[in-house]
Amino acid sequence: MARGDGMSYAPEGKVRPVVEPGEFVFAATRLDHGHIFGQCNGLVEAGGVLKWVYDPDPKKAEALLGRFPEARAAESEDQILQDPKVKLVAAAAVPNQRGPLGVRVMRHGKDYFTDKTPFTKLEQLQEARSAVAETGCKYMVYYSERLHNESAMYAGDLIKDGAIGRVVQVIGTGPHRISEKSRPDWFWKKETFGGILCDIGSHQIEQFLYYSGAEDATVAHSKIANYRWKKYPEFEDFGDATLIADNGATNYFRVDWLTPDGLGVWGDGRTIILGTHGFIELRKYIDIARDSSGDHLYLANDEVEQHIECAGNVGFPFFGQLILDCLNRTENAMTQAHAFKAAELCLKAQEQAVVVEN
Repeated sequence: MARGDGMSYAPEGKVRPVVEPGEFVFAATRLDHGHIFGQCNGLVEAGGVLKWVYDPDPKKAEALLGRFPEARAAESEDQILQDPKVKLVAAAAVPNQRGPLGVRVMRHGKDYFTDKTPFTKLEQLQEARSAVAETGCKYMVYYSERLHNESAMYAGDLIKDGAIGRVVQVIGTGPHRISEKSRPDWFWKKETFGGILCDIGSHQIEQFLYYSGAEDATVAHSKIANYRWKKYPEFEDFGDATLIADNGATNYFRVDWLTPDGLGVWGDGRTIILGTHGFIELRKYIDIARDSSGDHLYLANDEVEQHIECAGNVGFPFFGQLILDCLNRTENAMTQAHAFKAAELCLKAQEQAVVVEN
């Protein structure tokens, strides 16, 4: 697992199969972002079998096959879509291609598991909603900053247990290292990456909805800027937004591509969750200048003041739940409404953002 570069960050957990060998077969295609390794790791650790790997670039397919040698290289995307044994297709396509790919997958009767951001335009979201209604298939999203982080998952458990009372505000920071030389051309172009709030902002909005228990929200204000990377005029290296949920909870988040090279990880991602009877702070990837490991949770409520090290103790239950949801047609891992609402709000935040500097 690479800690210095967010594009190749792929957490590994414990093997905790929820199905018998061969019961859940999936495929991976469009391997444009390194998050596909994390997506496949999670599904395989939960008992999934990766059967096919395909990308138009053979080198990308070879890289994934090197990590999962039990899989085979498909000759085409169509070979995957026509295989009746494949129940789900995982993908990390160029962001503006994720929506159309998902629609194709679902119209072949298969569930779809895409990297975030799931869409770059509201029109793509509407097309996917229509395809879900038509096919009954799932369009699931790899919101990895919660789903593949043990402190973030444990925070959700504590909130459900009432540890901090009613959640009234969530503050999130999502800084990322640019790793300029490793980025493909599409990363710098607005049409293909969608914008910073649409992209990495999607993590923050998903977490706000989840922790607050909200079903909807409005974007009160949002801003974007390009402060440092002027040689890429379409790029945005800073964004923030304020949201108000339908249940009265509020949210502020900031995302950026300004992580300095001296930091030991790709980004000092943090979340502060305020409740009526306490608060939780997550230091997800590092406890800066104190502990190079991640998954630190700090809790204070009416009874305790506590530091909890979550790494290796919580796991990543989302992937097993997703497999069972696909087999049983349930919605325990994440509801379709939640996945789409987070996507919708990040698109709206991007669309209405004030441009501070470019």
